[in-house]
Amino acid sequence: MGMLQAGIIPVTPFQQNCTIFFDTDTKEGVVVDPGGDVPLILQAIAQNGLTIKEIWLTHGHLDHAGGAAELKEALGVDVVGPHQDDLPLLQRIETQAEKYGISGLRNVLPDRWLKDGNKISFGTHEFEVYHTPGHAPGHVIYFNRAQNFAHLGDVLFNGSIGRTDLPGGNHRQLLDSIRDKVLPLGDDVGFICGHGPGSRIGDERRGNPFLQEI
Repeated sequence: MGMLQAGIIPVTPFQQNCTIFFDTDTKEGVVVDPGGDVPLILQAIAQNGLTIKEIWLTHGHLDHAGGAAELKEALGVDVVGPHQDDLPLLQRIETQAEKYGISGLRNVLPDRWLKDGNKISFGTHEFEVYHTPGHAPGHVIYFNRAQNFAHLGDVLFNGSIGRTDLPGGNHRQLLDSIRDKVLPLGDDVGFICGHGPGSRIGDERRGNPFLQEI
């Protein structure tokens, strides 16, 4: 097996970071948070000769999960995650998309829910799952210990944190998730987030203004 690589495709008007994790040798991979613009995602998969094994979701907001049902049908693979506390969000994707004037997004029911402490993998690349509510009740993050790398979804950003003014959001809970689940991963852990550029956990611990109250 080769190295773990990640490619990012910004999707939807929210410019959400749909991420493809893949193995450099086998070209097997997974798609994380296909929020929409599924033809673009399929094009990237085809252009890079990838075989997608599963779709992983960090949480149920429309810009992260709105394209999962369409991509599942196109690829014939399972949707895995997030935590089942996000079921109400996943059932309201179409309603929310209508509110924002976005067409083509669909509700989705995962084939498998995830819980804190689960491990998921493709090939030899294993990720630890942490339940990190606050931005969304069922939000999860994925940590690859072998390469000291994480996908944090909308929990922690470069210079910011996830919104907590959306249904199911809770500011104190989000800060607790960052304190108890994200920061202990280690300062040298690099991460991809749901929007914008990634960072390292240590850089955010030291310089992110939203973390100073933790």
